[in-house]
Amino acid sequence: MKKWLMVIFMGALVTTTSACGSGGSDKPGSKEKQTTKDGKTIVTLSIQEATPFYQSLEKKFEAKYPDIDLQIKSYKNMGEQWDSGDYEKYKKTTNTAMLSGKGADIIEVGGLPVEEYVNKHLLLNMNDLMKQDKTLNTNDLQTSILDALKLSGGMYTIPSGFFLRAFVGDGNVIKNSGVKVDDKNWNWKEFEATSKELIQQAGKSGKRQLYALANNPPEVTLQEMAVDNYTEFVDSTSKTSTFDGPAFIELMQQIKQMYDEKIMTSNQAEMGNQLFYSTVLFSPTDFVDGPYSYFENPLLLQKPHTGKAGGMRIIPSSQFAIQAKSPVKEEAWKFIAFLLSDEAQSLQEREGFSLLTSVNNKKLDEVQVKVKDGAYKLPDGKTAKVPDDAFMQFKQLVQSADQYAELDGKVISLIGEEGLSFFSGQKSAEEVAKLIQNRATTYLNE
Repeated sequence: MKKWLMVIFMGALVTTTSACGSGGSDKPGSKEKQTTKDGKTIVTLSIQEATPFYQSLEKKFEAKYPDIDLQIKSYKNMGEQWDSGDYEKYKKTTNTAMLSGKGADIIEVGGLPVEEYVNKHLLLNMNDLMKQDKTLNTNDLQTSILDALKLSGGMYTIPSGFFLRAFVGDGNVIKNSGVKVDDKNWNWKEFEATSKELIQQAGKSGKRQLYALANNPPEVTLQEMAVDNYTEFVDSTSKTSTFDGPAFIELMQQIKQMYDEKIMTSNQAEMGNQLFYSTVLFSPTDFVDGPYSYFENPLLLQKPHTGKAGGMRIIPSSQFAIQAKSPVKEEAWKFIAFLLSDEAQSLQEREGFSLLTSVNNKKLDEVQVKVKDGAYKLPDGKTAKVPDDAFMQFKQLVQSADQYAELDGKVISLIGEEGLSFFSGQKSAEEVAKLIQNRATTYLNE
């Protein structure tokens, strides 16, 4: 499976465990505060899968707050395999627990219907807690990330880190062609026209066959474009979709045309024969490891888009929420605040970019020093050659990342499944769009 698609499904296949014990109360489904034999307050955390990060996080958190016993419940143990029914089992179990108020105090909610939980007042709005907490260095926080994840103006989820969707171009080919690339304003139609011109100009200089994008079949390209424009086709609040409308039909036809005209190809392009590529940056080092392995002079560009331009698209590595009926909200918030501390954000086992600007910048500064000393090696073993001013751009790109839309991996999956029959010539775009619409409608209203 392609790496970008894996990230999408990782977001959809988030799993947590069922509830910890509840006590009696005057409110249906509410719990009483629980303590250990030695008087520690029990806080339960439900996660999808046990990892070394959570082990380290638990140890450090309990060392800082010895009066709290953090009890982590995982749906999967470390190294356990997922099967096809795991996500649905998890979703059903978690929804039942959430609706009854019997779930964990803190829940990893990536891939779950967070907006639905918010509408039903099942999650705690952490806005005021964030403003009042004196332990947080708010000036260092990546506020653009936190703001992008807000729902109805409220802060209901906070991630442990994030990944970035990047779009990279061959700076040498673009510069030598003289073709203007207006990435701040281009949509996919303009991307197609620009790519045609770049390929034609490169052909005049005797360069071999170039492709704008390579290595992905058209149905995967359709999925990626659907992810980038998810809110244009799906309204999560009303649980409706418009895949049978002219915009999605036109998108499918345009993709097919670009493959038919060999602007894009499913085949593996040889090094130097690809103008652009789309990738996920999993950490600050990926600004160098990927782009400078593909191109001598990579350009980090705004991806073709509809609507106004913005920063890079955010993919949260994990998202945590506090259950509204938790009897230990204060202690649960201490965990969330600790998650945003330098101590937790600097843990080697934590995945993704940090929620702290200083942590990201420190990592980039370390890479920059190694590059200047000739000691930084690319994955292929070659010495990385990155100009100093590129690192300033990397920092600015991380700081400006602000694009995010809650999406459902099942919807993205069915787009690829049905889209294949159009790109293989078995069905028309209209027929496939209708099939996607019917399946999406059924699924969204289950």
